[in-house]
Amino acid sequence: MSRPAHLLSLGPTPYAEAWDLQRSLAAAVLQGTIPDTVVLLEHPPVVTVGRRTDDGELHLPEDVDVDVVETDRGGKSTYHGPGQLVCYPILDLNRHGRDVRRYCRDLEEALIRTLAAFGLDGARIEGLTGVWVSPPPRKIASIGIHISRWVTTHGYALNVDLDPEPFTSWITACGLEDAAFTAMARELGRPVAVDDVRPAAAAALEEVFDLVFDELAPDELGPRSAPSTLVR
Repeated sequence: MSRPAHLLSLGPTPYAEAWDLQRSLAAAVLQGTIPDTVVLLEHPPVVTVGRRTDDGELHLPEDVDVDVVETDRGGKSTYHGPGQLVCYPILDLNRHGRDVRRYCRDLEEALIRTLAAFGLDGARIEGLTGVWVSPPPRKIASIGIHISRWVTTHGYALNVDLDPEPFTSWITACGLEDAAFTAMARELGRPVAVDDVRPAAAAALEEVFDLVFDELAPDELGPRSAPSTLVR
């Protein structure tokens, strides 16, 4: 039986603000005061550094105005920016199997189904996390998660319509030397708006995690949790 969940769809949100929101929501999910909650948003340009980032992965040009944030998620370095759909599922894995590997594969499955709604064939590559299109392999979505007391934070980033150059010229994204990166718009040969992808992303998450979303406005979360930007 599907479980009720909250969906919070935000506009461009600074990374620090979104991270604070995730922690607040995770505490509430852990306490059982709110159900599983998924946040969909975009970030202004930011490079985030995961726990497994190696020295030398960052090689930002001197004239680039971009924040660099160290996070508690797994994985290595990645880039977020406008034109990328970022998904933060705040889920209690006690209700979803208590299996970290399965959770990552489920996120990949949700991404593959999201891409399929636009006629794109997303695929996994053995030994790597994320979703790719091929041939040749081009990474279109990245995954980095954190789990504390079986409640998840962080999540995935799907390249919808953005220049993938920062993934290769600013950083060694995901620690992958010589990897190619792409976006949905580039693969489809036409512009694609992040707002066009949100419904398909939400539907895929509902299917994979057996959820039924109730979309919330930020003020319905309470003053400590509510961010300022909402997409309707």
